[in-house]
This record gives sequence, structure tokens and C-alpha cells, in this order.
Amino acid sequence: MIEYLLPRGDLQRLLDALRREYNRVIGPRVRDGAIVFDEIEKVSQMPVGIREEQAPGRYRLHDSGDGRSFGWANGPQALKPLTFAPRDVVWRATRNDQGEMRFTETLPETQTAAVIGVRGCDLSAMHLQDQHFGYREYPDHYYNRRRRALFLVAVDCANPAATCFCHSTGDGPTASSGFDISLTEIDAGFLARAKSQRGQELLDSLALTAPDAAHVEEARRQGEAAVAAQQRALPSRNLKQDLFARLDHARWKAVGERCLSCGNCTSVCPTCFCHSEGDAADISGQQVEHFRQWDSCFTDGHSYIHGWVVRGATHLRYRQWLVHKLGSWHDQYGRSGCVGCGRCIAWCPVGIDLTEEVHALLTEKQDAQS
Repeated sequence: MIEYLLPRGDLQRLLDALRREYNRVIGPRVRDGAIVFDEIEKVSQMPVGIREEQAPGRYRLHDSGDGRSFGWANGPQALKPLTFAPRDVVWRATRNDQGEMRFTETLPETQTAAVIGVRGCDLSAMHLQDQHFGYREYPDHYYNRRRRALFLVAVDCANPAATCFCHSTGDGPTASSGFDISLTEIDAGFLARAKSQRGQELLDSLALTAPDAAHVEEARRQGEAAVAAQQRALPSRNLKQDLFARLDHARWKAVGERCLSCGNCTSVCPTCFCHSEGDAADISGQQVEHFRQWDSCFTDGHSYIHGWVVRGATHLRYRQWLVHKLGSWHDQYGRSGCVGCGRCIAWCPVGIDLTEEVHALLTEKQDAQS
């Protein structure tokens, strides 16, 4: 890919170009003490000079003073809410005066949107969601409409959080695919490259120049430093056999005693796709909406079958989540369902660390079973 230098002062030009081409521009903003994706118009609305401190059960923002727009790692959101909505009305039934029922599909009305600040781990997560929701074949129309409306501007992660382990899963910190444009933030600004035709056309419209060799070298060293900074890791990219061989390990009960079954980990996970369905009638009784909304394998209802909750204990729910995510996803999607973003660690109220639990399961003696 051809690289260009986008001077730091020209970032607003990029935002302006995106705003001309797309109905909405979505980027990072600080809200309620966290970095979230929201609509932006100006660079000044972005978390310039902001870094975050992440640890098990902890997320805090602070001012670094370095003037970088993307010096943070991630917030509680990924791309998932933009494509797999937290709640969708999928059909509506209306009764007329003759008592006849009419059913109507309620596909979402979508606007084109450019998203800037997407990390490599979240691009990998979107690829997994693409597979699940049939982006290419037999598509889920609610997901597909929103997905096709997105133009993605990735930004390589230069400052991974202490909870990040994307290098061990093969999903970062440098974005490699799934984007239209990618940026690497350096002291002078950004190295920009296009992956798609529409990305190339947008960069061409900015009339950028080529970077110096020193800029390219700075970006290379920065990427290596980001890899070296990650202290957490999964021991393998395929843990299916190891985890299925330890379904009765005592560690499951140990983590179950700490887990609150709150579902925070599944809410912030960029690949989780569990949902429930329900109906809501209006007060007149003439109309009912059928909806789907995010759900979690940590709830009672998720494993409720014929009057019986299959996974009534918390440790069984945690086991289901972890073994499915890191094990049986290989049968479904050809890889693990974890992209190493570390959100489940930071946003767990009691600080349960997925990498720590996997390490304990694989290293503690097998005779220590329940």
C-alpha cells in the first residue's frame, strides 16, 4: 500500500472530507469518564492528549499532555453497537377494525457513516460478526444494512492498555485488514494508507505527500514497542482441546465464587452475539412489536429449557462462556472468538482476568478437580 503523510494540523481536513461524503462521522469522544464512539465534527471534540489507565476492574482517564488524538487504547464500546443494535424491532403486528392481523417487517433506516479511530482488534471482531450474521451469504438484514453503510478509518494502537493482549491472538496492535483507510499516529501527524478504492479516492482528494524515511522508521519502532508493551497473553490461539479436557476442573468453581453473573463481560465484548426475543404490546391491544435485544449467557433465561435452567450455577455459566469463546468457536468460525481487546478484564466489577483463568486451568494439576 502507498503511504502518505497527513500532517497533524490536517486531521480536520480528513474529518471535513469524511463529512462531505457520509451522512455521519463517528469518532472517539469522552463521555461519563470513558472514551466512546459518538458523532463528531471537529478534532477538538476528540480525546486529544488523553490516555487511560486500565487494570482488572478499573478504567480511568488522565491527561498526558502529548497532544495525540489516539493515545488511548479502547473504551467500553467497539463497532458492535453500530451494526448489531442493542435492541431491534424485527416485525410489527397491527389489528384492524375487522379484527384482522397484519404483520410488517421493520427494517432499520440507515445512514452512511464514517468511523474514525477503529482498532485492529475491533476490525477482527467485526469480521467474526460478519461471519455470524451472514454478511456475505444469507444475511441478517438488520446487521447487513448497517454494516454496508460503514466507512472505516483504522488507527494503529501505539499505547496498549495493561489489559490488552491482542498480539497473542493475532489481532493487533497494527490493523492489517478490514478497513478503508488506516492511520499510524506519529509525532509529525499520521501515516495514511488506503485499503479500498473509496479509501484511495478520499486520500487522493487530500493531495497528500509521501512521508520521509524517518517518519516510516518512527512508525515501525512504535509498532514494535506496542507489541513489547503487552504483558498479558493467551498461551495459544487454539485452546479447544485443552479446555474441553478440563470441563470438571476445580478452577471453574473458584472463579464462580467471584463472578457476579452481571453480564458486563458479554456487553463490552466486541464479538458476543447472544440475544433474546420478546413481544411488547401497546396499551390499546391493537399493535404488538416483536423485538430482539442483547442478552448474555450469564443470565438464567439463556439456558432455560422446558422449565429447567440448564446452567443454574454461576461457575457453569462462566465455563460456558469461556469454553465457547476460546474453544468451540473454532468449529463455527475457524478461530477463537477472543480478539485480545481486554475489555472483559477492565469492565468486570470484581476484576476477573480471562488470561489468568486460562493460565490457571492449563497449569494447575488435573487431580484438583471437583
